[in-house]
Amino acid sequence: MKTLKLFGCALFAASFLSFTPLNKKIIVIDAGHGGDDFGAQHSGFTEKEIVMNIAREIKSHNSNDSEYEIVLTRDSDTNSPLSIRTEIINSMNPVAVISLHVNSSPKPESDKQGPEIYTQSSEGSKKLAKIISKNLGECRIEEKNLHILRESNSPAVLVELGFINSTKDRKYLTSAEGQKDVAAKFEKIFSEL
Repeated sequence: MKTLKLFGCALFAASFLSFTPLNKKIIVIDAGHGGDDFGAQHSGFTEKEIVMNIAREIKSHNSNDSEYEIVLTRDSDTNSPLSIRTEIINSMNPVAVISLHVNSSPKPESDKQGPEIYTQSSEGSKKLAKIISKNLGECRIEEKNLHILRESNSPAVLVELGFINSTKDRKYLTSAEGQKDVAAKFEKIFSEL
């Protein structure tokens, strides 16, 4: 089964690369978790579903005449190992990698809210984080040694879009309006890259 998953990932990368227009820059959106990895959970909502919905919305907001091609590391409820994800990402040589997540704090109902951004040590990653922070609303930016950041050759950030156990964040991130708003903000972010 593992070999089949690895083959599927390699096949996806090869087929995608053969159809990407040469004049478009690639931006990878990595919807965190998936499959049997639910991520953070609260009130019947799961991180994997929230970020998948937002990733799809971001991709659908990208117009055909855009100079960017948005690539999702997953577009269904699947989970591939981080090593496979970063191998595929590196084979595409994107201009940016944005891994989407939803945070959780230890308290059942959090007073913490809002996005947080984690970066690589690279200047490109820090610049990307500043652009995202400006458009999502000023948020904490911190360098972290996480696999997707450490192993991606391109500028990469991990964006915690909000706290799943914050009533305000959860309502926003799970609503159709909130997800469309986040996607519109990312469209603006891409225009500044």
